[in-house]
Amino acid sequence: MTIAAEPAVDQGPPTPSGGVLSPQYRSLTVGMVALITLVAFESLAVTTAMPTVAQALDGLSLYALAFGGPLASGVIAMVVSGTWSDLKGPTRPLWHGTAWFLAGLIIAGLAPTMEILVVGRIIQGFGSGLLTVALYVVVGQLYPARLRPRIFAAFATGWVVPSLVGPAIAGLIVENASWRIVFLAVPALAIPAALVMRPGLRGSTHEPLPGRLWDKRALWAVAAAVGVGLLHYGGQQHGVLQLALLAVGLGGVVAFAPKLLPRGTFTFGRGLPSVVALRGLVAASGFGAEVFLPLMLTRERGLSPAVAGLVLTVSALSWTAASWYRGRPNQPFSHSVFLQAGMIAIVLGIVTATLTLNDNVPVVVGILGWSLTGLGMGTVFPTLSVLVLDYSECEEQGANSSAAQLSDSLATATILAIGGSLFAALEPHSALTAYLVAFGLPAVLALIGVQAGRRTATP
Repeated sequence: MTIAAEPAVDQGPPTPSGGVLSPQYRSLTVGMVALITLVAFESLAVTTAMPTVAQALDGLSLYALAFGGPLASGVIAMVVSGTWSDLKGPTRPLWHGTAWFLAGLIIAGLAPTMEILVVGRIIQGFGSGLLTVALYVVVGQLYPARLRPRIFAAFATGWVVPSLVGPAIAGLIVENASWRIVFLAVPALAIPAALVMRPGLRGSTHEPLPGRLWDKRALWAVAAAVGVGLLHYGGQQHGVLQLALLAVGLGGVVAFAPKLLPRGTFTFGRGLPSVVALRGLVAASGFGAEVFLPLMLTRERGLSPAVAGLVLTVSALSWTAASWYRGRPNQPFSHSVFLQAGMIAIVLGIVTATLTLNDNVPVVVGILGWSLTGLGMGTVFPTLSVLVLDYSECEEQGANSSAAQLSDSLATATILAIGGSLFAALEPHSALTAYLVAFGLPAVLALIGVQAGRRTATP
């Protein structure tokens, strides 16, 4: 197998030997991973609790906005955080993001009406976008290149572990206590995590650069965010209104996303453009198929929700294992080889899961097959995070980290809106056709991702 060329690696700050939990990095690593885990848990827990919230606050009409609002505000925050981190360093956007995130949770947890809860969710999404981009820049500035794969593997685990226990814990809280605890418990844990992290940030030094925080990129981000919000909201409507909202939303994303991403992203230019493009493709293919899998297993194969959820648990475990492996030193192949292999695994996972539409195929085949998708996601995500920093000069780490996460958010929102709308239109006529389309679109994106993975290496 030919080993493709790798980027000229940014070695990061000079540091003594030791791992991510050595004394120099321990507090920073623990605090950052804890914060990432809490952001992930909140995202999953709110999804579980929101039906009860909407019923309790008589706000079913605002249900979609409670999800689309934070997604849209997060798009704006990612761009602002990237610019802010490059101009002034990541510390300020990190602390501001944490504060906005906690404030939004408290507002939502105490909300007397659904309207106020939606406001809290929008503030929460803005804070989450600020802090997640800033955390990636912190990694670039304070961790040497040899430790970045390990810290990004830890970040990936921070997202996966809540997917194993988050929905169950949230369900127990909602059933036996109050849905408000789902929002209000996280600040009580996030504040200590931030305080643990604080001493490690003292090593962050950044020479202030001239520039405006709210520049034209921020205005483009607002326009793209409106498009994302309309896609998410329109996907849950019906008839002519749905088509109109989806058309306007998709038009906004198509018009303004290219202005927020590196030149050549949509043509798979070599190096960073393909890295950013692949971040969107892997997210859209993996998550775009995952949302339909439990639905298919419960409605078409008659499984209970608990058993159907087992498939997500299995993929989460394989995701964690792959992320752990990618964090180990002395990898045998180049980054681009791992990326191509990861995208092929996602394709195989989606195809295998689709086979369970046939009653003659044992469900266990689909469950085990879907673990290939988790394996691919766990391989690709940490690798892309490392490459974004490897291809970035210090003053570009914020903008490029923000571009990668924007690609993720914009691609996922678009494929979920399009896939969900097509599924809703086709399912009353032919459930088989609806599922084939729902799984087929992500599979095609994953196949395109195989080609994009080849182009992440420079000549």
